[in-house]
Amino acid sequence: MRDISRSSALARRQVLRLAAAALVAAACGLSPLAAAAEALKLEKDELKFGFIKLTDMAPLAVAYEKGYFEDEGLSVTLEPQANWKVLLDRVISGELDGAHMLAGQPLGAAVGIGTQADIITAFSMDLNGNGITVSNEVWELMKPHLPKGPDGKVLHPIKADALKPVIEKFRAEGKTFTMGMVFPVSTHNYELRYWLAAGGINPGLYSPTDVSGQIQADALLSVTPPPQMPATMEAGTISGYCVGEPWNQQAVVKGIGVPVVTDYEIWKNNPEKVFGVTAKWAEQNPNTHLAVVKALIRAAMWLDADNNANRKEAVSILAKSQYVGADAAVIANSMTGTFEYEKGDKREVPDFNVFFRHFANYPYYSDAVWYLTQMRRWGQIADAKPDSWYLDAARKVYRPEIFLKAAKMLVAEGKAKAEDFPMDSDGFRAPTSDFIDGKTYDGRKPNAYIDSLNIGLKGSQTVQAAK
Repeated sequence: MRDISRSSALARRQVLRLAAAALVAAACGLSPLAAAAEALKLEKDELKFGFIKLTDMAPLAVAYEKGYFEDEGLSVTLEPQANWKVLLDRVISGELDGAHMLAGQPLGAAVGIGTQADIITAFSMDLNGNGITVSNEVWELMKPHLPKGPDGKVLHPIKADALKPVIEKFRAEGKTFTMGMVFPVSTHNYELRYWLAAGGINPGLYSPTDVSGQIQADALLSVTPPPQMPATMEAGTISGYCVGEPWNQQAVVKGIGVPVVTDYEIWKNNPEKVFGVTAKWAEQNPNTHLAVVKALIRAAMWLDADNNANRKEAVSILAKSQYVGADAAVIANSMTGTFEYEKGDKREVPDFNVFFRHFANYPYYSDAVWYLTQMRRWGQIADAKPDSWYLDAARKVYRPEIFLKAAKMLVAEGKAKAEDFPMDSDGFRAPTSDFIDGKTYDGRKPNAYIDSLNIGLKGSQTVQAAK
């Protein structure tokens, strides 16, 4: 019914938006007339957004299904993409107006890793949501090296130290040890590398002439699209992988592997996906961009409201074939505050998926800087950069001022509370040691942080010099 009456519904909502214009003016420093004009004059109202079939695309699905896009006068089409490269290319070409993106994609494009493009983000879609899974064979080899609690269950978090003897065994038998991740500038790549390196395993380096990322590697990492991860591991092509849900839980359900650690345990409350658009699109469609961010904020609020009370409904939405298309029970394993490790070992992980809490949607400069430090650490950024370069690169891509303008509009309209947003933030989180290796990260001191890490490039090192 909603699709059939879409134009009339949009027209009604456009009228309602006029009534909110005076309130918006007070929040944004505009005259009521200017606010009304801004509220009405969407530069573009028919939009197409891309996504990959993962549970953390949920804000897009919810904004569509709950009518939040329509409330802003937007007619949106959501379209699944084959892989992250195709998705990025189609945003750059203009075939997509915007997309659910890996947090590292806009940053990688900005500094010329893989492609060169000006992509920005004004909305961080979620925190956490990934896991690292190993095959049954690898799990059985790891288990003797894992400490157990009084109940006989393996203690978590599991560190990569227990994987090191497995890799050495593979090497002694003349076999390579390969793990999958989803994209060279993905959170998954950096989280998997961080976990391996914290356990004394070198995940390999990149160079300008060798973009395999496997220089000096103890474990070889290869790109595999998320939905293909379980089948690729079952076929024996990879011995493990880092991916978002529901593809870790799918391995448990199929009985082909065991998730050993979540990214919440690698870096507590790490930013995962962002909503990205080209800088040109944002410049040409500023009001439309604000409307999109407003709708996404409301979707994120709904997803975390009342202690995750809406998550069961969210699971039903995501299970639809046009979104994630996985079995609802598999999606629910993580989306409803639990996570199943070894089959039958389901544990409470209430913050495995965070969509609004902890200021999840605010695009912090310090989050962007962390990704850039990892690009430098592993050689994707070939040469040393001063601390100021990291902040300049972060500011070029992450746009908290747009996010806060959208948030203030929602507050003025009575749809959100000011205390739910970091209104006075300077864009930096406080320094944190919530990493699996206990290292302290301060986004204002990127080079000091890089130099504190035990494997990877430091200071003025290059890959050639590190060989």
